Amino acid sequence: MYKWIDHVVVRVKDLEEGLKDYEGKMGMKRREEPKEIPELGMKRAILPLGDDGRFIELCEPLGEGAIGNAMAKHGEGLHLVALGVDDLQAAAAEMKANGARLIEAGKMVFVHPKDGHGVMYQLVERK
Repeated sequence: MYKWIDHVVVRVKDLEEGLKDYEGKMGMKRREEPKEIPELGMKRAILPLGDDGRFIELCEPLGEGAIGNAMAKHGEGLHLVALGVDDLQAAAAEMKANGARLIEAGKMVFVHPKDGHGVMYQLVERK
């Protein structure tokens, strides 16, 4: 069912400071300038990993929202790990049948952090 780790989302208090560390100390390069996504309550930067579409996403909260709520509760750190699957609907159905608690937001599917022992997972279909 799982193909690879598609991307990782990291919460940071200050996106520019986070980028200084990831680009300066770790040698990563951003794909584009940071972008605000008000509907998700965050500002983000994408740091590609190779040429196959995988990446690290740094996210700074812009008030309320999943990133802001998690930042208030847990501080900076790992927000989620996105897993590539062959068929999103089939993977979600199998996980539900196995008793996993899923959070469905539009076309996005997340595994509740309680079932991931503190880690939230997202299922991503990429062909």
